[in-house]
Amino acid sequence: MHILQARLRTVSLKTRMPFKYGIATMTTFPLAFIELQCQINGTQIRGWSSDILPPKWFTKEADKDPMVEIIEMQEVIEHACLASKELQADQPFDLWRKLYTCQATWAAKRNIPSLLAQFGTSLIERAILDAYCRYQGKPFHQLLLHHGLGFDPHWFGKPFALASMGETIPAKPLEYLIARHTVGLSDPILDSDIQPSERLEDGLPQSLERCIAHYGIKHLKIKIAGDMQEDAERLLRIERMLETKPLEDTKFSLDGNERFDSMALFKDYWQRLESDPRLKRFFKRILFVEQPLHRQSALEGETAATLSSWNHTPPIIIDESDGDIHSNEKGLSLGYAGTSHKNCKGIFKSIANACLLKAKEKEFPNRPFLISGEDLCNQGPISVIQDCCVAASLGIASVERNGHHYCTGLADHPAGIQKAIMQNHDDFYRLHDHGWPTLHISDGLLSMQTLNQSPFGLGFEPDLGDYPCEMDRTF
Repeated sequence: MHILQARLRTVSLKTRMPFKYGIATMTTFPLAFIELQCQINGTQIRGWSSDILPPKWFTKEADKDPMVEIIEMQEVIEHACLASKELQADQPFDLWRKLYTCQATWAAKRNIPSLLAQFGTSLIERAILDAYCRYQGKPFHQLLLHHGLGFDPHWFGKPFALASMGETIPAKPLEYLIARHTVGLSDPILDSDIQPSERLEDGLPQSLERCIAHYGIKHLKIKIAGDMQEDAERLLRIERMLETKPLEDTKFSLDGNERFDSMALFKDYWQRLESDPRLKRFFKRILFVEQPLHRQSALEGETAATLSSWNHTPPIIIDESDGDIHSNEKGLSLGYAGTSHKNCKGIFKSIANACLLKAKEKEFPNRPFLISGEDLCNQGPISVIQDCCVAASLGIASVERNGHHYCTGLADHPAGIQKAIMQNHDDFYRLHDHGWPTLHISDGLLSMQTLNQSPFGLGFEPDLGDYPCEMDRTF
């Protein structure tokens, strides 16, 4: 298997409402598409992938110009495109392994953080998997479960190989995913919070109150600011909305957004917040806490001392600190409960992390371990489908989804793409009253039926020719 040609295109999209995450607020963003022309056993076949280029996530430098960060993301993608053409392998895993190593060597010489560098690798990886599943005529889950992708956990190290694929991967992909709704730092909680000048008239819910009613949301991901009083009042407003719902019906995760400099500071914050009697019922709904510490300090030794001495610790996972293939392993040794899956961090990497976590479950049956599904404003027509396909295959039931909330469905995408989506994935998408496809979340769930039956989630070959591209490069 080798890559004959790689094509990178970007288009500009805008959000329907500002998305505030960490130190960034996103209102416009580039959407990148990769199209690979591959040759597999003498047969030429294409594969696709896509993702947004979000400033202030892969690197978190407050003073850096967002446009500079976008250029840096484009550069790591371009290098991955170029590097992939020099490589050959019999199966996708070996091709990815060679590209990962090549990209890591190149990035180290330029002091490019691994999380950013391997974003480029992940886009090529996804397109390789798309092409290979199409060539085989089989769904991703089937190939993964039956060793059809060449995945070898021993390459990551002995601890990753202590649980078999049969133990790690469910016998069938999940039929439904729980859509865990993001509550951004600037999102209105109630309809009455929306100023008249900011009220949207696009037929989609805007406030958390309306989203819960419209989609039947049962899981939330709530971003916190790190200010105990401010966060307590905001969480209390959310709890008052949920107080009539049974505890088992509504759960939440908290996203720390790297707000804390040490685990000791987060522990103090958490214990004061948890001791607020007004939030006693609210904290019975907790699923886990995501990345409370800044990525530069999250994996330092002090963390282990604090976590080991902390009674009744909530499950805490890393996200932005999960920069390379051994980050989760180190996090587990410090006392973290696991990590997140995002396609942008790497699919084979997430498979390896799932194997490691299953092995740890066997070794420490009384300790909580988890791999969560998180979102980076995943967009259709490709990115969100491929991400959900992997999550369902790994058995990740609760998956953060926010791309549909901050963007107006596929309204800004070409008519041919919209038509193909509805012809092939009318369970995952629905046709909005305004005439464009939007995610079909019903009773808080996303149906995975058509995605699970398709090669790598996507059931058609996307024609990208009608997009108004800002960049179009062939390698």
